Amino acid sequence: MIMPSAPDHFITRARVRLTAALVLAATIIGLCTLFATAHGTVDSLGRPLGTDFSNVWTAGQMADQGRAPEAWDWPTQHAVQKKVHHDDAIPFYGWHYPPPFLIIATLLAQFPYVAALLIWQGLSLTLCVTLVRRILPDDRDAVLVALGAPVVLVCLGHGQNAFLTASLLGGGMLLLDRRPWIAGMLLGALVYKPQFAVLIPVLILARGNLRAFLSAGLTTTALCLLTLAIWGWPVWHAFIESLPLTRHIIIEAGATGWEKIQSPFAAVRQWGGSIPAAYVVQAIVSALAIAAAALVARRGSMAVRGAAALSAALLCTPYVLDYDFVLLGVAIAFMMADMAKRGTLRWEPTWLAYAWIAPLFGRAVSEMTLIPVDLIAAIAVLALATRRAILLDGALANVRSWPFRRSREEFVH
Repeated sequence: MIMPSAPDHFITRARVRLTAALVLAATIIGLCTLFATAHGTVDSLGRPLGTDFSNVWTAGQMADQGRAPEAWDWPTQHAVQKKVHHDDAIPFYGWHYPPPFLIIATLLAQFPYVAALLIWQGLSLTLCVTLVRRILPDDRDAVLVALGAPVVLVCLGHGQNAFLTASLLGGGMLLLDRRPWIAGMLLGALVYKPQFAVLIPVLILARGNLRAFLSAGLTTTALCLLTLAIWGWPVWHAFIESLPLTRHIIIEAGATGWEKIQSPFAAVRQWGGSIPAAYVVQAIVSALAIAAAALVARRGSMAVRGAAALSAALLCTPYVLDYDFVLLGVAIAFMMADMAKRGTLRWEPTWLAYAWIAPLFGRAVSEMTLIPVDLIAAIAVLALATRRAILLDGALANVRSWPFRRSREEFVH
C-alpha cells in the first residue's frame, strides 16, 4: 500500500499511514477486548477464542491421544470440542484438512488452548510480516501497513492459517529464481492446503525451473510419507472418506455462509445459480487465472510474478474465505515493490488501495448487496499484474496482434 509518486492524487502516503494506524489500533483494542471478556476458552458471544482454531487444537489433541482418524468424523470431533471448551452449546468447527496439517496441529496441542492460539497466530503473523519486509526492504512504512491491513484482524479473529499460506506461497515466489530448492520446499509444503497449490506446477514449469519442481514434489511426498509413518493409512482413509460430505455441505450448500466465501463459485450460488453453473463459472475463471499467472511467470519480473501467483491462487478454488485474502496483501506488497522500481501505471494506486481495504467491509457488503467485494479485489490485482507484464516486460511480444496494446507512455506517470 505504500505509494511512490502516484498519479492517483487521493491515495497518498500520509493517508495510507493514517488509515493503517487506525485499523491497527482497532485490531489491538478489539482483540484485547475479546480476550478480556472471555470465560476460559470461550468468548462473550459463546464461540471458542480463535473460532476456527478450535478444530486445529482438538484435532491435534485427538491425534496425540491416538485417535487421529476420528478428527475427520464430525460428530466425534464436535463432542471433543464441547469437552475442551466445557460448553455443550459450543458451535462446531469442522476439520477438513489433509493429514500433513495434523503435524502442526499435534505440535500446537502440546500447549494449553489459549497459549497454543497465541503461539500459532504470533509465529505465523511474524513470518508473514517478515516476508513483506523482505519484499519491501527500503520502505519505512511496510510493517505498519502490513500489520494494519484489515485482513490481519479478520485472520486473527478466526485463528486461521492464512499467514502461513501466504508466507509459503509468497516466499516460494520470492526465492524461485535465486534459491530454487528452498522455494520448492516452501511451495511443496502447501500440500496442507492444496486448493491454493493447484497452479504451482504450471507456474514452475512456465518458468522452466526443474529444480524447484523437483524440490516441491519431493517435499510434498516427504510430508505425506511422514503422516503415514506416524499415523498410518487410516488418517488418509478418513480424510478421503470425509471429502464428499465436505464438498456437499461446506462448498456446494455454503454452510459457512456465501458472504464469507469469496470465490466465483460462491458468487454464482449466492446469486441463485445452480451447482453445475457455479462449477462451470469456477472452471472458466480458474483456467483464465492460471493462464494469466503462467503468462506473467514466463516473462514478468520477479515482483510481478509474485503478485500474479498470489492473486491467481485466490481465484482457482471454489472455497476461499475472506481471511484467506492475506495472500492478496502479500500480492499488493509485490506490486508495490515493482512500482517502486519501474514506475506507477494509471489506476494502480486506487485499485491496490481498494484491494487492501476490501476485507474490512467485504463480508457485510456481500451479505447486503450480493456484490463479491473481495473477489473483485483479487481479479483486479491479477489484472494489474498481468498488465504490467504485458506493458513493461513484453509478455505478449510474440503475439502479432493485440487489440489493447498501447504504449507505455500512455499509462506510466
